[in-house]
Amino acid sequence: MVAITLPDGSVRTFDGPVSGTGLAADIGPGLAKAALAIRVNGAIKDLAAVIEEDAQVSIVTARDDDGLALLRHDAAHVMAEAVKELYPEVQVTIGPVIKDGFYYDFARPTPFTPDDLEHIEARMREIVARDEPVTREVWDRAEAIRFFTDQGEHYKAEIIQGLPEDEEISLYRQGEFIDLCRGPHLPSTGKLGKAFKLMKLAGAYWRGDSRNEMLQRVYGTAWADSKQLKAYLYMLEEAEKRDHRRLGREMGLFHIQDVAPGSVFWHPRGWTLYRTLQDYIRARLQNAGYVEVNTPQMVDRSLWEASGHWEKFREYMFTAESEDRILALKPMNCPCHVQIYRQGITSYRDLPIRMAEFGSCLRNEPSGALHGLMRLRAFVQDDAHIFCTEDQITSETKAFCDLLMSVYKDLGFEQVTVKFADRPTVRAGSDEIWDKAEKALRDATAAAGLETVFNPGEGAFYGPKLEFDLRDAIGRDWQLGTLQVDFVLPERLDATYVGEDGRKHHPVMLHRAILGSMERFIGVLIEQYAGRLPFWLAPLQVVVATITNAADDYARQVLAALVDAGLKAELDLRNEKIAYKVREHSLAKIPVLLVVGAREARDGTVAMRRLGGEDQEILALEEAAARLEQEAAGPLARC
Repeated sequence: MVAITLPDGSVRTFDGPVSGTGLAADIGPGLAKAALAIRVNGAIKDLAAVIEEDAQVSIVTARDDDGLALLRHDAAHVMAEAVKELYPEVQVTIGPVIKDGFYYDFARPTPFTPDDLEHIEARMREIVARDEPVTREVWDRAEAIRFFTDQGEHYKAEIIQGLPEDEEISLYRQGEFIDLCRGPHLPSTGKLGKAFKLMKLAGAYWRGDSRNEMLQRVYGTAWADSKQLKAYLYMLEEAEKRDHRRLGREMGLFHIQDVAPGSVFWHPRGWTLYRTLQDYIRARLQNAGYVEVNTPQMVDRSLWEASGHWEKFREYMFTAESEDRILALKPMNCPCHVQIYRQGITSYRDLPIRMAEFGSCLRNEPSGALHGLMRLRAFVQDDAHIFCTEDQITSETKAFCDLLMSVYKDLGFEQVTVKFADRPTVRAGSDEIWDKAEKALRDATAAAGLETVFNPGEGAFYGPKLEFDLRDAIGRDWQLGTLQVDFVLPERLDATYVGEDGRKHHPVMLHRAILGSMERFIGVLIEQYAGRLPFWLAPLQVVVATITNAADDYARQVLAALVDAGLKAELDLRNEKIAYKVREHSLAKIPVLLVVGAREARDGTVAMRRLGGEDQEILALEEAAARLEQEAAGPLARC
């Protein structure tokens, strides 16, 4: 007898071994049709796999995350089969699942073209229509190497040669195509369905090593149904429209160039946006009891060695030598904040100390990882560290989480996911310290009323952390804010306070950030609003545009009234048609255009046009200035 325990706790018994296919059919015909694989005692297996002893089993369908990953895995194999049918001379190498899709790397002397992708995708649909059975076979190692070598698949033979001697060599057969793979796979190609699409071409070195051959990588995406695929493609289309790099150029905000890779040249309007956001955060921090500091850009290597960052982050540090000393440009601010804390004697009565800095950091990120404002080498963190006692961890965590959620709401983000990340494999501090830190953060998170998603092994090297993911207007998640509980660094850097017992104790250090980095958050903001920033944040809020040069003097009066009201405004007195001016300022995402001509000059009025609107509103100048002044007040007016 074999007893199968299902996820709902029910148990089904069978006289002997049963396959996943048989189990699904026993449960019901609907599930049998939807079944893609099985999970046996936590391990994903082919639907054809046989369960020979009592086990906990669930049926995997396309609705499950595991099922979606399986679809993408098989899509890569179906693509490889299509490529081999169309271009027999091609060698296939590896084809893993990635976020939102899959890819496969091919060795081919002639580059693929976009037209080739259309042919490959069409052949993939033919293979799906054939509904070829997918079966697993275990081969002798030498036989498998010989088979792939004879087929001209030298990369596959090399992969097998590099596998451990005791590893089972499994191959999967679908139609005439045989591929090396650990599996699992769908039961047949027909189960893949039609919700897939090939996306783009790229180059990739074999095994990621630039000394090896350059391969051709074909990316694709696959989903459970056509509705999900359509939604994903729409999201990509929207993301392209919202690309902060393009909008940054159109709005005249910033540029990045090779003379300073990974660094930003802020233009006047972009720097105005930057300062507006920074001033807002600075005011919120001051209201929350933070003190602002500023620390050196270059710090002696000895401090980074003492903190542990030299060992952990050395490859990302820029260094300089001076008078036989090695100085590192700071990649983070925390060790420097400890140096300020250590000046003088601190009493338990002084805690908590909330120390904030808009800290300029530099990290030697790989050039291939740089991406607009989202990944830079030079950036500014809205960083802060809270020095507190163990008893204050909960109250300080709750206060920070409340502040963070309030800031995100002010900036237009309503959906926030909180992840709890525990100890990584490589870390500082004893297990006892980590047990204490993780318990303290869990207790504090519960007290703050936050629901969390577990993110195992992703904590900082000195402590567990909370990660705050924002969901933007088109459904993308951005990991921005963080909170980390650190018992390690204060001890390493000898930070102490005098307790109520008259003895010295090490404070707890809460590392926290709301925006993450100023630059990256501005990139997220631009994409969230597709450049149409909230009026209070807009770097240029109003343009006064003339219809005729006869209204130039009046336009200057209008500008003066707007400036007196504290608005960020400019004149457009160019001898251009008003339709041209409207189009140009719309492209630059200027929220409000005040149009003035001879009539407006005579009547003391303005014609107000809102970005994206077709209509205009005629208002007295005083009324327009007062209304816009109120709109520009922003969230700080409520604080």
